[in-house]
Amino acid sequence: MALLPLDGVRVIDVTTSIAGPYCAEILAALGADVVKVERPDTGDDGRAWGPPFWNGESTMFLTVNAGKRSLAVSLSDARGREAVLRLSDEADVFLQSLRPGLAERLGLGPAALRARNSRLVYCSVGAYGRVGPLSQEPGYDALMQAAGGLISMTGEPGRPGVRVGSSLIDMGTGMWSALGVVAALLERERTGQGAVVDTSLYETALGYIGYHLVGYLADGTVPTGQGTIFPMVAPYQVFPTRDGELMVAGGNDRLFSLLCDVLELPELVEDERFRSNPDRVRNREALVELVSARLRERDSADWLARLTGVGVPAAPVADVAAVATSEQTRALGFLQPLEHAGIPGLQLPALPLSFDHERALHRTAPPAVGEHTADILAGLGYSDNEIAALAADGVVRLGGRGEPRPYS
Repeated sequence: MALLPLDGVRVIDVTTSIAGPYCAEILAALGADVVKVERPDTGDDGRAWGPPFWNGESTMFLTVNAGKRSLAVSLSDARGREAVLRLSDEADVFLQSLRPGLAERLGLGPAALRARNSRLVYCSVGAYGRVGPLSQEPGYDALMQAAGGLISMTGEPGRPGVRVGSSLIDMGTGMWSALGVVAALLERERTGQGAVVDTSLYETALGYIGYHLVGYLADGTVPTGQGTIFPMVAPYQVFPTRDGELMVAGGNDRLFSLLCDVLELPELVEDERFRSNPDRVRNREALVELVSARLRERDSADWLARLTGVGVPAAPVADVAAVATSEQTRALGFLQPLEHAGIPGLQLPALPLSFDHERALHRTAPPAVGEHTADILAGLGYSDNEIAALAADGVVRLGGRGEPRPYS
């Protein structure tokens, strides 16, 4: 069994969409008991994001909410907030992505919660960051790809920029949040005190363009869309073959020499235009024309075997269907089967992380809205009559599928 380093850690997840939920899912897969707090009427906003849906459930929601228990409770009602306060008194981590300032107005800000529980690690997942002229603005992944510079440098030369096809800013922010939480928990072992952790989508975007920022500061270079070209290295891009496309990376002089041998173009190694990587970058257009002409002579599979056979990094341009059915994906055990009453055959991406050669796996499928509400409230000392009254007033939602796990 893989390590569960956060076993015994309790996390209150008051987040929606992707970034915060992904952080909480990471913590859950590492052993934490994660209670997902969501609206009684609609649940997490992400539940409605689609298509695609899988038996009526959003595939986006499914992907970032495994391993959690659902407490469907209204934060707009004082009785609902009281339940969350009582829950946070027993928690180790409080994770929130509410609109800027809303947590404080609800009495769920870091000062209020840590005054009640000094050991609490409080993590805020924001849009533009804690301070600055945009700190009160909301944000989503695509907005941050725009504001953080990624769209301006993604796409084909001379054409408008495009969004990266995955929510990498959201997912990256979730990872930074999880790292911050784990670091704060580790520090708490030394000091006995919790901490306030702040992350944001904008800061994640800036981190992802780090070497471009430094390049601009160095000589004023402003990157633009270059297709599949890696601008600092040549040759390093997708090339056409006789039957498709192949990504080829001649990332240093040794690899470039090997590539030229495979292409039967040894004269390029001594060509003064291509002797070093800076030379090759400056003369990229001429080099790409020569390499492309040769690669068009054979099929992708043939070139792939020849190139990788001598150690030149290369890869076919795969679509999602090819990735999902890839032998490499299967060998890694990355797509994890999970029992789900409403979705026979459910498989979800596990964490890209292993301990002692065992993958960190999700322990349960994503919950239904309010699946564990009654059990969590009972564990907080609410009587059956009190829970029924809260449900009757719409403050909480009861229901879900399967047997709830006790909050203990």
